[in-house]
Amino acid sequence: MMKEYQTVTNIEGPLVFVDKVENVGYNEIVEVRLPNGEKRKGQVLETSKGRAVIQVFGSTTGLDVEKTRVKFLGDTMKIGVSEQMLGRVFNGLGEPRDKGAPIVPEKMVDIIGAAINPVARQKPEDFIQTGISTIDGLNTLVRGQKLPIFSGSGLPHNELAVQIARQAKVRNKSESFAVVFAAVGITHEESSFFMKDFEATGALERSVLFLNLADDPSVERIITPRMALTTAEYLAFEKGMHVLVIITDMTNYCEALREIAGARKEVPGRRGYPGYMYTDLSTIYERAGIIKGKKGSVTQIPILSMPSDDITHPIPDLTGYITEGQIVVGRDLHRKGIFPPVDVLPCLSRLMNLGIGNGKTREDHRGVADQLYAAYAQGRDLRALSAVVGEEALSEIDRKYLKFADEFEKRFIRQGKEEDRSIEQTLDLGWELMAMLPERELKRVKLDYIQKYGKKFRKD
Repeated sequence: MMKEYQTVTNIEGPLVFVDKVENVGYNEIVEVRLPNGEKRKGQVLETSKGRAVIQVFGSTTGLDVEKTRVKFLGDTMKIGVSEQMLGRVFNGLGEPRDKGAPIVPEKMVDIIGAAINPVARQKPEDFIQTGISTIDGLNTLVRGQKLPIFSGSGLPHNELAVQIARQAKVRNKSESFAVVFAAVGITHEESSFFMKDFEATGALERSVLFLNLADDPSVERIITPRMALTTAEYLAFEKGMHVLVIITDMTNYCEALREIAGARKEVPGRRGYPGYMYTDLSTIYERAGIIKGKKGSVTQIPILSMPSDDITHPIPDLTGYITEGQIVVGRDLHRKGIFPPVDVLPCLSRLMNLGIGNGKTREDHRGVADQLYAAYAQGRDLRALSAVVGEEALSEIDRKYLKFADEFEKRFIRQGKEEDRSIEQTLDLGWELMAMLPERELKRVKLDYIQKYGKKFRKD
C-alpha cells in the first residue's frame, strides 16, 4: 500500500527532504502534493535511516514544509515505448510536445536501463557513411560506436549534428534505420532550428525527438538522455532497427548534475563537479553497442561545448576516457568561414580500423588517411614557422606543404551543408590534393595504390 507522508523537513533548490519514511527504494518515483492541491512528480535520490532525499521534476516554488504531502509510488521512472514514437516530438520527461495524440505504449521500460554485458557485445565493424569528408575519410564512424563531438559556444555543432542525422547511412544495406535526437537545455531558437530542419528534409519521419529547453527545470536534464537511450534500445534490440542517437549538449547535463550535487551539499570534485561524474557519464555513453544475436544496434554521437574551448576541462576530459575517440570543432577554421570547421589534428576514431578497408570502404583508405593527416600537420607547423621567418625563407618543398594545408582546408574540410559526399568522392579528393606533393613524399601510401588511384591526378 502506498503511504503518504507529511513529514517534509527541508526544501533546498530542487530537493525535498522527508523524515520518518519506511521501505523506500532508490530511484523510486514519488508524487508531491502542494498545499493548493497541485501535484508534481519526483524521484528518490537517496534514502537512509528513515530519511529520503527527493528530486522534484519542476519548480519547488509553492512547496511548504508544513503542508506539503509526499506519496511514494513504489515504482521506478519508466517510459512507454512504441514504434508510434517515430516522427514524434516529446519533452524531456517523454510527454508529447507536438500537440499529437498520446502514445499507446507497447510496453513500459525502466529508463535507467541495463548495462550491456561485455561478453554479449559484438565487435563493431560496419562503416557508417555520414557524407562528411573529415569524418568518413579521417575519423570513420562505425556502427555501435560512441563518438562525441567536442565543440565550443557559438560554433556550428548543431548544424553539423543535423547534417549527420540527415545523411548517415550504411551503404549497400536496406535496413531499418532511425535517429533518436535528444536536446538537453537548449534555447527556443535552437529548438525551432532542429524542428524546422527535421521537418523540411523529411528526416522527422524516421526520427524521435526529445527536447528539454533552457527554461524547463534543470533536473529534467538528468532524465532526458536516459529517455532517449531507452527508446533507442527498444527500437534497436526489440524492433531490429539500427539507431543513431545524437545528444546535445552534454555540458548542460553535467551542469545540472553539479547543481543537484551542490543542493545535496556533497563534497565537490574538480571545478565543483561531483566526484562520481565519470561513473554517471559512463551510464549514458556505455549504452551504445551491438549485442550478439540481436539484429539492431545503437550508435551514439554526444555533443558537448567545451567551456572556454578547454579540452582539458573535466567534461571533455572524462568523456574522452569513456568514448571511442572524438571529433573536434575548431574556432580558427570557423573564423575563416569554413564549414564544417572540423579540426582534424586533435580528432580520433579508435574503431576506425575495424570499419575501413577492402570490402568495407576501399583498400587505400588507411594509407590515404595517414598521408593526408601527416601532410596537413606538416603544413600547419610550417604556417606557424612562416609567420615568424617569412615564406621566402622556406624551401621549395616546404612551400608546397604550406599550399597543401591551405587547399586541404578549402577543398577537403570545407563542404556544403547539403553536400553528401560518398567515401569514393572523399578518397579521390584526397588523392587529388596529394598530387600537389612530389611522389617521393608519399611515404604512407603503397606504390600500388599510387599507380591505381593517384596517377590520374598527377602531372609529374
